[in-house]
Amino acid sequence: MKVLVIGAGAIGAFYGSLLAQAGAEVSVICRSDYDQVKQHDFIINSQALGRWNFTPAQVLKSVTDLEAPPDYILLCTKVVPSVDRVELIRPAVGRNTSIVFIQNGVGIEQEMLEAFPNNEIVSGLAFICCNRINPGEILHLAYGRLVLGNLPGGVSRKTMQLCELFNQSGIECGASEDIVTGRWQKCVWNAPFNPLSVLSGGLQTLDILQTQEPLVRSIMHEVCDIAAASGHPLPDDIVNINIENTYAMPPYKTSMLLDYENGHPMETEAILGNTLRAARRLGVAAPHLESVYALMKLRELKLTDRRTERRRRGERRKAK
Repeated sequence: MKVLVIGAGAIGAFYGSLLAQAGAEVSVICRSDYDQVKQHDFIINSQALGRWNFTPAQVLKSVTDLEAPPDYILLCTKVVPSVDRVELIRPAVGRNTSIVFIQNGVGIEQEMLEAFPNNEIVSGLAFICCNRINPGEILHLAYGRLVLGNLPGGVSRKTMQLCELFNQSGIECGASEDIVTGRWQKCVWNAPFNPLSVLSGGLQTLDILQTQEPLVRSIMHEVCDIAAASGHPLPDDIVNINIENTYAMPPYKTSMLLDYENGHPMETEAILGNTLRAARRLGVAAPHLESVYALMKLRELKLTDRRTERRRRGERRKAK
């Protein structure tokens, strides 16, 4: 089984390493960490599974460097406006390639279905606390369960084979006949904690929850209302389950907070913007989400200003 991981950050490197341990031939597209990984491999440090090195079959800088199409593409990039997911993976897609995207957000499926109508499109959800702490070094703090399902629905034989391989590696991987509902389910956690970690100035999940649980619950309930109006009702106890699980997990810096601290684009539109556009289209009130989204857009503006100023300082130094 040949697998290509595109976006070999925390999520891509962690799950790619597990597939390699289970016997798959796993190659990676690695841009910023290319030299480190090429020379020293990935280092995976998991509090649940131990510590190991992951040596990819191939470490490539570009998708165009791949010699033959893989059986599966694992797309694990951030869903941000600056990344064209379709064009990013197109050179590697063969006739029999299954495209598996393990990414955050709701309403992100249609462009993949339209671009690759003859390939299996698999939506993946990762319920995990995992960070890239240094170039080529991944820290797995807690959880790790995966859920995979074909789009627009169902579970194919090939998707089940991938689930079985993940399960053999020691991580739980389930299959879902209705993966779109699963995306809304994951948004219940992402919608409050990712932006609030940025807006709070860098607080971890436990600090946010201990001080602002009513706000977190309000945002979660709004996501549930939007999901139900979209035809994807969620379990009645999903808010309580998410609250309990967050209290139980170790203090955690969200991926959005790490992106903000490193000056990278954030998944504001995929997680909040798409959710709110669905709410407006369906006439569902979501005042807390509206406020958080507006504040995040201001944060993004500040981030853009910082990048612009750094670029100008660099240009002035070069001019001297």
